[in-house]
Amino acid sequence: MRSRFNRRQDMATRFTKAKRKNLIYAQPGPHECVVILDGLKPDFNIGKIIRSADAFGIREVHLTGVDFFDPEPAKGSMRWVVVRQHQDFAGCYRALEDQGFTFLCLEPGGEQLLGSGELPLKTAFVVGHEEFGLSFQVDDYPAFQRLTIPQWGKVQSLNVSVAASLAMYEYVRQHGRAEQARTGQLAEQLLNQG
Repeated sequence: MRSRFNRRQDMATRFTKAKRKNLIYAQPGPHECVVILDGLKPDFNIGKIIRSADAFGIREVHLTGVDFFDPEPAKGSMRWVVVRQHQDFAGCYRALEDQGFTFLCLEPGGEQLLGSGELPLKTAFVVGHEEFGLSFQVDDYPAFQRLTIPQWGKVQSLNVSVAASLAMYEYVRQHGRAEQARTGQLAEQLLNQG
């Protein structure tokens, strides 16, 4: 049985290779939405969220407090989705605030239900560690809005990758440009063939 150290070292090596490809090939997605993953464990959830970000055409994924993660669950999407790393949340917040993003924190018991109102065009969804939550105090950022995903079960808990995917889907449902992007790509292909 392999030691935990070797698994982490293998994960870090895979991440380094995937990050190099990311820097070369990744382009911002067509939607003005980003996802911030604050302090998530370096296991499968980050890769799954990146795969969902690719599927929904999300502009970028930002990591705060994450040195590396296992890129395998991304199933190659890390090559296409812009992934930015930040030492802490404050640096990420400043960079995105300067670009005009509205920050929506996904947490149980949030003030507003996801899907009950219109999401801002420039949305930054923030999700934290499943066990420990966010690495910062939300009250330190007064412009934050708190969202919760409606649930009817007894546990009232979703996997972080599922919650992030639901939020991205709702954004694309409201502001989606998938058909426009597909039509534009098709028109561009036809022009290049002619």
